[in-house]
Amino acid sequence: MAKIWTPRTYLPLAALSGFVSVAVGAFAAHGVHEARPVELLKTGALYEMIHALAVFAAFAVARASGRSGGLAAGLFLFGSLVFSGTLYAMAFGGPRILGAITPIGGVAFLAGWLVLAWTARKVGDEG
Repeated sequence: MAKIWTPRTYLPLAALSGFVSVAVGAFAAHGVHEARPVELLKTGALYEMIHALAVFAAFAVARASGRSGGLAAGLFLFGSLVFSGTLYAMAFGGPRILGAITPIGGVAFLAGWLVLAWTARKVGDEG
């Protein structure tokens, strides 16, 4: 059975996430005129971009350490979907109750960084 969650899957998703981040940031800067939605969109775009790049970093560190970067990358992408996605939805009029879900994405980001730190500790080890 072929593995689905590999760099071949994650890296294009991360690139698309970076694209969405830039598009949302541009829309926030030029297409929205109310302060609260702009704030939500900019926050979501910032965190989405950081974690799109973190997916690439996860696989670079994994390659250097001889380990898999899939778990950290998956946590970063899941975090972007939940954290940034709920902020985007609220900016476009989604129910405020989505704000209760947003921290789940933040926890996924935190977990991803811990997994990446654990993976990175093996960089440069011989065997």
